[in-house]
Amino acid sequence: MNEKIESMMAEAPQFIATYGLKILMAIVVFIIGKWIARRIANFLSKGLTLKGVDPTIISFTGNLVYYALFTMVIIAALGQLGIQTASFVAIIGAAGLAVGFALQGSLANFAAGVLLILFRPFKVGDFVEAGGTAGVVYEISIFSTILKTGDNKRVIVANSTVMGGNITNYSTENERRVDLTVGVGYSANLDTVRKLLEEIASGDERIIDDRGYTIGVAELADSSVNFAFRVWVKTPDYWAVYFDLNENIKKRFDAAGIEIPFPQMDVHLTKE
Repeated sequence: MNEKIESMMAEAPQFIATYGLKILMAIVVFIIGKWIARRIANFLSKGLTLKGVDPTIISFTGNLVYYALFTMVIIAALGQLGIQTASFVAIIGAAGLAVGFALQGSLANFAAGVLLILFRPFKVGDFVEAGGTAGVVYEISIFSTILKTGDNKRVIVANSTVMGGNITNYSTENERRVDLTVGVGYSANLDTVRKLLEEIASGDERIIDDRGYTIGVAELADSSVNFAFRVWVKTPDYWAVYFDLNENIKKRFDAAGIEIPFPQMDVHLTKE
């Protein structure tokens, strides 16, 4: 026993000289690498916070970056000890590839959610058309966007679907144009029609006078002369003005005896 101890004591300086520096370098790499990984993750989180990104996205992204870097630090520290890390890298790569394939749909939705929050094509409260659905944006989460439709239904749309198609935001601009097509019979006096439409436009205080309005013959259709009637309004007033204009046009035209054509069918009966 004493001989074994003496042998170990004799080999200790050589062991320390051989492996001591490697162990020390591995510890230094681990400590400094961990510190750098945490600093990078915190820096990224602060940058996303300044951009106004959702806190859930910030937390998830920060942790994801930190643990990815921390894994690299551990591999680097093991390499300092002389351990072959190629197999570890291959295993991690294969596992990451398998997870990526299994979660490719979720990862696509997550990436799209990050882009939605970063580029902000819309925000909560906007009325949009996206992903084949129209409604008010109720919530933007990591994987999906929730829209509330006009009849008070909640529609959950995958973020990848939202980003993969056209997005129409009706709430971004302060003003919108109301476009109407007004059809009158060929027997109608066009000057009278134009005058009535001008009176309707000038008589509505919600219509923006500075933007002007458009009244012109747009088409000589099969059974009607179609006027383009376009006015500008504040975005919140759009639908109210739209409905009121249609009603006022019908009432004013009826009072003036101007016919608004509608599809008709003449049926002739004959006796054989």
